[in-house]
Amino acid sequence: IEAEATRERDRLSITFRLTGRPDLVRLPELTSSERTDNLWRTTCFEAFVRTADGGYFEFNLAPSTRWAAYRFQEYRRGMAIAQAPQPHIAVERCADRFELTAEVAGLPDNLWRVGLSAVIEDLEGRISYWALAHPGEKPDFHHPDSFVLELPPP
Repeated sequence: IEAEATRERDRLSITFRLTGRPDLVRLPELTSSERTDNLWRTTCFEAFVRTADGGYFEFNLAPSTRWAAYRFQEYRRGMAIAQAPQPHIAVERCADRFELTAEVAGLPDNLWRVGLSAVIEDLEGRISYWALAHPGEKPDFHHPDSFVLELPPP
């Protein structure tokens, strides 16, 4: 699993890439791109963006192109649906690669600390958790120490 993120003003561009045997991963079929909760219960890619006010956003991006966006006031507290524009999501499937690219707009124009993560479900229903950092014993993508990528304003 590879992940890349770049920033341009209020836009976060992200690419997640699975290489090797993506045919062994449960990848939902493409469908209409609409806001949907509980995407993290199966294969899903996620971006967490902490902003200068101490709160953070969570973006769930599914291989089906469905998505969700939440805003938290602090660590796992004060969750609300984020008033964010619909992200642009594109997927590419090949025999040896799956790639999801997304662009999220409307984020505050200040310093961002970002955590990138993935929930991967295999064809037998086993789930694994991937992230730039796992600061605790168990995966916790919301943990403040998992926001390890710094993207300053341009």
